[in-house]
Amino acid sequence: MAALVECVPNFSEGRNTSIIQQILTPFFTTPGVKLLDYKPDQDHNRTVVTIMGEPGSVKRAVIEAAGTAIQHIDLKNHRGAHPRMGAVDVVPFIPLQDYSMAEAVELARDTARTLAQQYDLPVFLYEKAATAASRENLANIRKGEFEGLAEKMLQPEWKPDFGPQSPHPSAGASVVGARMPLIAFNINLNTKQLEIANQIARSIRHSSGGLRYCKAMGVELKQRGIVQVSINMTDYTRTSLYRVFEMVKFEARRYGVEIVGSEIIGLTPMEALIDAAAYYLRIEDFSLNQVIEKRMLE
Repeated sequence: MAALVECVPNFSEGRNTSIIQQILTPFFTTPGVKLLDYKPDQDHNRTVVTIMGEPGSVKRAVIEAAGTAIQHIDLKNHRGAHPRMGAVDVVPFIPLQDYSMAEAVELARDTARTLAQQYDLPVFLYEKAATAASRENLANIRKGEFEGLAEKMLQPEWKPDFGPQSPHPSAGASVVGARMPLIAFNINLNTKQLEIANQIARSIRHSSGGLRYCKAMGVELKQRGIVQVSINMTDYTRTSLYRVFEMVKFEARRYGVEIVGSEIIGLTPMEALIDAAAYYLRIEDFSLNQVIEKRMLE
């Protein structure tokens, strides 16, 4: 069987349809690459893309798409609810079929090196590809965002892994790495008060004493007139979707606020959804093998 890798590049453009389509073109046209999903978000001003394919082909498509993003996105004029430090903000590789994490790390480092050389772009490595413990967490690298990047990179500990030691004037810097599957899970609240979402995020995220394998922040959804607890779940097998959902609901009651909906950005493992369904339906001794679609693929 052929080796397969997943990649979920995040681009700092979620409003200009023409630019988004140009960025997406290599994912449609590169042989050996399949575009699985993409989702522009106007409030976040960000597009999250999910692709899979043969590792070399995936790398080529990402490099070409990055070039388009760097050409057309100017972070000096970029505003959005989601933190960002680069036009090509983050590029994680996730090993799939017949492909190890060690191989995904090498692919990430090779891609980072090429991005730096081809586009004169500073690139940091994170997660499993990180060269220092302080760089494993994406939030640490992105702290200060594009506006604080030039000053941050003057510090010796924030020298990029590849590329120049100052930000690209319009594209900032990029972060490339290898990781396990991540679930981007957002929970929307029926209030306009961003501080409520921020307080709930502080309560549930691990860095503030909350749930392990959970990162969270409050986000204002101006288009809808509500706020959101935006969550990244880094290991759904250890902290489940339903546990995060229930904790947000519990904390929201303190403020007289209700959950009005949730969303998953990009793709998610079937097991994570089955786990939530079994919890809420109180199904006893349920197994993934009872799902028809899974058995059809065996």
